[in-house]
Amino acid sequence: MDYNLMREFADSWGLLAMALFFIGCIAFALRPGSRGLADEAARIPLEED
Repeated sequence: MDYNLMREFADSWGLLAMALFFIGCIAFALRPGSRGLADEAARIPLEED
């Protein structure tokens, strides 16, 4: 593939894909009902074996 073609793709659609992925990650982290799972995961390093 040509470098310029790949660069144009990354400048347009690649940026859009990364932005949508970022928004999806934020939405996943802030979805209803995830607080309990996040609190449980945050306490894992503090648990005694």
